[in-house]
Order: sequence, then C-alpha cells, then structure tokens
Amino acid sequence: MKQKPTFNPFCQFKQVIEVGDLVILHLSRTAIQAITVTPGGVVQNKFGHYYHEDMIGMRYGSQMQSRKTTGYILLLHPTPELWTLALPHRTQILYTPDISFVSAKLCVQPGSTVIEAGTGSGSFTHAFMRSLGDSGHLYTFEFHAERCEKARTEFEEHGLFTSRNGQSLMTLTHRDVCKGGFQVALPDGTPIPYTAEAVFLDLPAPWEAVEHLTPHLAQTTRLCCFSPCIEQVQRTVEVLRVSLWQDIECYEVAFREWEARYTRRVDVTDVIDKLKEIKRRREEGVPKAIKARVKIKEGDTAYDWDRIAKPDSEISSHTSFLLFATKRA
Repeated sequence: MKQKPTFNPFCQFKQVIEVGDLVILHLSRTAIQAITVTPGGVVQNKFGHYYHEDMIGMRYGSQMQSRKTTGYILLLHPTPELWTLALPHRTQILYTPDISFVSAKLCVQPGSTVIEAGTGSGSFTHAFMRSLGDSGHLYTFEFHAERCEKARTEFEEHGLFTSRNGQSLMTLTHRDVCKGGFQVALPDGTPIPYTAEAVFLDLPAPWEAVEHLTPHLAQTTRLCCFSPCIEQVQRTVEVLRVSLWQDIECYEVAFREWEARYTRRVDVTDVIDKLKEIKRRREEGVPKAIKARVKIKEGDTAYDWDRIAKPDSEISSHTSFLLFATKRA
C-alpha cells in the first residue's frame, strides 16, 4: 500500500539544517540531546544559550558558538547510534553493542522482513529500519497502549513508516503477542499474510510467544530472545527444543571502548639530559626553575607525534542474555 513519503533522517542524509529537522546536540562527552528545530526555540545549559534560529542554514557537523559565552556545542545528523543515546526512555533499552551483534547474527539486510516484539522506546526499531532500507518491512508489536501511541507519534515524525517512493516499511501493532499472536490486518479487518526471516523478542516471557510464530516462519527464520535472567533463557530453550528449533546458542556482549589519540614523541637523550639537570640542581641546592606552563596542542607540527590506542579500564559487562535459534522448513 502506497503512502505519502516523508524524509527519514536515519536512512537519508542532508547537508543543511532547516526548520523542523531533527538535530542531535553533542553537549559534552556524556551529554547528548535531541531537538526538533523550531522558530523561537532555545537550548539552555551550562555552556550557554543556543537559539534554534541560529541553527537554521548551518551544516550538520558544525560547531555552534554561544552568543554570549565561549561555550559551544556540535550539531550532529541523526543516526540510530546517536538516537539510542538521546532518546526519551519509556522502557529499558538496547544499546549499540547488543544491537549490532543481534543484527549481524539475525542477518538483517535490505529487503528482509523482520518481527520485533517489545517496541518499547524504539531504540532497536530505528536500527532495524536503517538496516532494512527501502525494500524491507518491520512488523513491530507493543502490548502497552500508551507506549505504543508515543512510539507511533515518534516514528511518524521521523518518517519511518514509508520509503522515499511511498512504500510502506513498518507496521506497528498494539497487542500482547504472548496471547494474541503476530497476525496483522488492514483497517477493514482483512488479514495480511506474511513470513519473516528474522524475529527479535524483547519480552518478559518469550517462551509464551514462540508457538505463535509458526504461521509467520519463512523457509529459514532466525530468532533472538533478549532476556536479563538465566531462568528466562532456560524456559525458552525448553520450548524451542520441543518446537524443533535448531542451532540454539546463548551469548553475552562485553563492551570496552578504546581511545585513539596522538602522543608527543620525546627523544631518549632529551629525557636523560633533563634528569641529569634535575640531579645536578638537587646536589648544588639550586632552587627549581619556575617556567611558564605552555599547553601544547595535539598535532602541533613543531613536534613529533605518534598514534596510540589505549583501552578503557572499565568494561560494560552483562546487559542481558542473547538467545539465538534457527527454524528451517
């Protein structure tokens, strides 16, 4: 069914910011905020005041200075990864390490048909829509009525429901799939038959939903269940075995960031000479020379630099268990 096409900033790219555009504000390393550019709007924080009207006409990726202070923010183009960090939380969400791993294991690609149960805050939904491109389709289900309507409004604003040529890309349904299954219908009640190559279940009791998948299984269907507790995994595995699912695997994703930067190269002889000078001053009782501190900017061409990569001391460990299985016709 053809619908009116809308601009989807998560699958399409534009250079210049206009009224009504979604912009991700990078305020600091740990502070990211999403706004819709609105005439008269203003963002206030400890770095200064940033007026929406000043953003209009600027390029995505630009550094925006505050009018009255030396503070600045970055105006970034939306991506699923940035949206995951900036979205309004209606539920617990999946983050990029889990999302990328699940997408790869489920072989989600342009043209795929995917079932998602547990729309929640829409974090994974945005990533799915980018992966499916203009030729796939996502059937996503949410049992909580208010969350479902908020998600619907958000997806409409982001242009996720239709492709650039007006083709329907997503069907959002309010239903408890553990009781009502995964069927969908037209507004007049006519059932829409479909099969899916990938299924993602973010549910408290995924084992109760597995039996309802049978009418919607493709020639080969890959399944992932996102479960915080090992007891949930055990119960789901029991049902999967009875239902003759194969290749059952369980994973946890541990994530560590690496910092890549330049460090100034210091010659060994210079270090030795400096140590000798310090030792001489101590022996002679000469006071330590006070020098003005000079901040050397990283990459200054007056110095030699080496590239280094340093792992973060902290590892983001258990978020949930990721249970995978495959069903072949």
